[in-house]
Amino acid sequence: MGVIKTLLAEPLTKGFDVDDPRTTELRVRILQSKPFVRRIYDEWYRIIGARIPSGFGQVLELGSGSGYLRQFIPGAIHSEVFWCSNANVIADACSLPFPAGSLRAIVMTDVFHHIPRADHFLNEARRCLRSGGRIVMIEPWVSHWSRLIWHVHPEPFLPDSCSWDIPKGGPLSGANIALPWIVFKRDRNLFKSKFPEFEVVEVLPMMPFSFLLSGGLSMRSLLPVTCYGFVRNVEAMLSPWMDQIAMFATFTIAKH
Repeated sequence: MGVIKTLLAEPLTKGFDVDDPRTTELRVRILQSKPFVRRIYDEWYRIIGARIPSGFGQVLELGSGSGYLRQFIPGAIHSEVFWCSNANVIADACSLPFPAGSLRAIVMTDVFHHIPRADHFLNEARRCLRSGGRIVMIEPWVSHWSRLIWHVHPEPFLPDSCSWDIPKGGPLSGANIALPWIVFKRDRNLFKSKFPEFEVVEVLPMMPFSFLLSGGLSMRSLLPVTCYGFVRNVEAMLSPWMDQIAMFATFTIAKH
């Protein structure tokens, strides 16, 4: 397995620690150079954009280091936990530098499972979001199929964890891939009791194969971009079983 990972590893970030801000800078270039991955992110941003409420308030993206949300949502705030060229705000998700009720949406892709204290973030989201505001995120999902993949992923995967906290680590190496599923699916009743102002309005499992075949931002692509439509059509045909095979899910949480 180690030999396969070495052969498939993205060469541009070879030798860089995942917590090194330079790795994030390089991932901007990787995303631009991998059209299959770019198609996935385009689709993710469209999904997110369709779920953002209209009206007053700003849209904040957490963990924007290699992203390009502003191309889909003009004026969106790009934030990151450390300085990088793609972010205009440095922000800790557990201590957001925004006034109460000033945001209409907080969005993220593959970020929630890196937040070290989910309770603290959700309290901050509750404070900063206006009435009717939303948290919209695309995060890993726990299914029969994804368990096989996430168990060999370099980030910690702890679906049986009794805590919403994650193992200690750096801003990107610290993680529990299963955290979104734990908070908003397995422990949904606990979430409701802790945060009655929030409602989980949607959990939509998706994409059992696309991201894996794309190689993401850390591995080489396994298929050319010309196969993207075919793969997505296959996934659409498997939609009745998506809860059991998905690798990702869209989570939409609304504030009353």
